[in-house]
Amino acid sequence: MKHQHSEHPFTIPVRVYYEDTDAAGVVYYANYLRYFERVRTEWLRAMGRDHADLGREHGLMFVVRSVSLDYLKPARLDDLLTVGVGVEKLGRAQVLLRQFARRGDEELVTGTVNIVCVDIEKMKSAAIPDYLRETLKALQ
Repeated sequence: MKHQHSEHPFTIPVRVYYEDTDAAGVVYYANYLRYFERVRTEWLRAMGRDHADLGREHGLMFVVRSVSLDYLKPARLDDLLTVGVGVEKLGRAQVLLRQFARRGDEELVTGTVNIVCVDIEKMKSAAIPDYLRETLKALQ
C-alpha cells in the first residue's frame, strides 16, 4: 500500500551500516526512528535554523508526541535509502509530519510523526514562531 506524500518532501540519503541491522541482517525496526529524527534535524537546518538556535533564541524545542509507522519491506546492510519528511498538517503548536524511507522507488517504511513546539522552561506547548510557521506552510 503506497501512502500519499507531501508535494514538497525534504530528503536525505542514509546508508545502512552493520550497526543498524539485527540478527536477521535487516534494519532493526527502531532504527527507522533514528533515521526519521536525522532527516527532521537536517530539515530544520535547511530552513536556516537548528535545534540549538531555536532553544537559545526563542526558548523553544520540538518534541515527538506520537508516532505511527507501517513497515512494508526490509532494508539491508549497505542499502542506500532516501529518508524524507513533509508537512501533512500544521497547527498552532503541533505539526503532523509524513515521513518515509525508500530504496530507489521501493517504499520501505512510511508513517506519521506528530511533533509539538514546547517552551523549554515550562515544558508546555507553545505557539510555533511566525517565521518558522511561514516556512512550514510553504512545505504543505
